[in-house]
Amino acid sequence: MQKVQHLDYYNVHFPILPISDNQKDYAEEVVKKLKEHGLRVELDSRQEKIGYKIREAQLQKIQYMPILGDKEVEAKKVGVRNRKDGDIGQMDLDEFIAKIEKEVREFSLFFRFLYYLK
Repeated sequence: MQKVQHLDYYNVHFPILPISDNQKDYAEEVVKKLKEHGLRVELDSRQEKIGYKIREAQLQKIQYMPILGDKEVEAKKVGVRNRKDGDIGQMDLDEFIAKIEKEVREFSLFFRFLYYLK
């Protein structure tokens, strides 16, 4: 899979939300892999309830919230919440990265199209 070089330009940014410290090691692996693909991510390792972390991300209008619990660690997946649709469910990390990269490419093409209509 090719790294999309301009993800930061489109403000693709989201926190990785582990439910507890039990998921911290896997969360760090997830952060590393997402950063390798040019995504701006941060690990939210605060000792807050997951509902509070999700609410904060929604108020900040963060599009995707990867959530890591014991099930995700065991399956080596990420639970994904979308600001608009809510819980999307578990995804392989590579599948999640491909989804983000596809959306960025489509977003980029859409705005290039609008630019050329002027």
